[in-house]
Amino acid sequence: MHVKRARSTPLIGSFPGQPPLPTIAQVQSTSAGNDSLPFENIQGDILVGMKKDKEKFVFFHINNATAFKSVLKTYAPANITSVATIIGPVANQPLAFVNLAFSHAGFGALNVTDDLQDTAFSDGQFKDSPNLGDDTSTWEEAFKGTNVDGVFLIGSNDESITAQYRDDLNAKFGDAWTIVYDLDSAARPGNEKGHEHFGYLDGISNPTIPGFGTPHPGQAVVDPGIIFTGRSKDPVMNRPSWALDGSFLVFRKLKQLVPEFNKYVLDNALQNQAGNLTVEEGAELLGSRMFGRWKSGAPIDLSPDFDDPALGNDIERNNNFNYSHPGSDLATDQTRCPFTAHIRKTNPRDLEGQGLFGDTFHAIRAGTPYGPEVTDYEASSNTTTIDRGLAFVEYQSVIGNGFRFQQQAWANNPRFPFSKGPSIQLGLDPVIGQGSPRETFGLDPRNASESFTVPQVIISNGGEYFFSPSITAIVEKFAA
Repeated sequence: MHVKRARSTPLIGSFPGQPPLPTIAQVQSTSAGNDSLPFENIQGDILVGMKKDKEKFVFFHINNATAFKSVLKTYAPANITSVATIIGPVANQPLAFVNLAFSHAGFGALNVTDDLQDTAFSDGQFKDSPNLGDDTSTWEEAFKGTNVDGVFLIGSNDESITAQYRDDLNAKFGDAWTIVYDLDSAARPGNEKGHEHFGYLDGISNPTIPGFGTPHPGQAVVDPGIIFTGRSKDPVMNRPSWALDGSFLVFRKLKQLVPEFNKYVLDNALQNQAGNLTVEEGAELLGSRMFGRWKSGAPIDLSPDFDDPALGNDIERNNNFNYSHPGSDLATDQTRCPFTAHIRKTNPRDLEGQGLFGDTFHAIRAGTPYGPEVTDYEASSNTTTIDRGLAFVEYQSVIGNGFRFQQQAWANNPRFPFSKGPSIQLGLDPVIGQGSPRETFGLDPRNASESFTVPQVIISNGGEYFFSPSITAIVEKFAA
């Protein structure tokens, strides 16, 4: 059973350089009017972003639907955690938040036959893997096929609490389910909090929605229907009524080869225009141009030659840019930021600013790193021997407009971003792009036409597409 004791610190903390969550009072003061969302009925993780200290993913298969529903009907009302609870008074917050999402296979297991009108969700990620460029030989066995019916997400600031909640779930559901995969993730220690395993501050550029606090400079504000099903600007208008305020959850287990990445940037260290960098500084420059940010989170568009930790830590400045500068040609100039940099490929804010994209292809990322820090042996041998990476989570109202579009049409597309000069060579996203050869251009600020063949330092270990219903829908549709 869950330990019943009061929480004295917020369930979700504040990470350096990332926009903080608003309080419930701030949300109430910025209400979006007729289309404001019932935050007390929406699962909390959807709007939390990448701010979780500890998180456990419990992937399960349903053995007995009747027994599963019986337990869920009692468990869900008191334990599935809403946005309002997460941003509400600390004294009212649980020791851990619990959220729940179902795959299409899970819909079938529970006899939920309504069509959510999302082909990727219906097919599942394993079937979709060729379209993503995945090699399924590197996938965890649990994700091969359609054996995963759902996932519980458990978040806290204490790993012993997330384990306790998992054990409590396992005891409650008993033979009604089987846990097929269990993954622990956590913010990195000390000054690396908020940074992914390659060392780069993450979660800076997540969009927000109207009425969820005050946006920060440069932060995209997208219509609720881009994230939540059934709301205005949800491109699909004929979903079942119970799907209102749900969101599609994309999960990916992405293994990161950190020693190999570090060796690559050292072996291919760049020089800036002045030509006065050490090898170590040149390696940092190459890595920053691959990502589009320095490790501090400072965008290279604003600080192209050296890291600026004060800029990276400043939420009023670190996302406030659009690649436009006086005297610079957006169609040809890559001296500040390559066209293929990861953050430019997956969030082409310069094209959006030109009216070429609306907010259709935005999504909210909510993943966390998993695995330990790099060991001395791994660092000295330049070889990964321990599994670590990112438990990638992203929410959107249409998988094909969010994750799939970002991965397939942008990151994996050697011709994107378009509208650049006719002689400009582009290539894959050097961080997450899938394709052969893994060739990209623009990384060298002194020679944008130089080709770089970047090794695959992020390996997909599989995943699944899920739907995160509203809390009411869990009780009335999935536990009925």
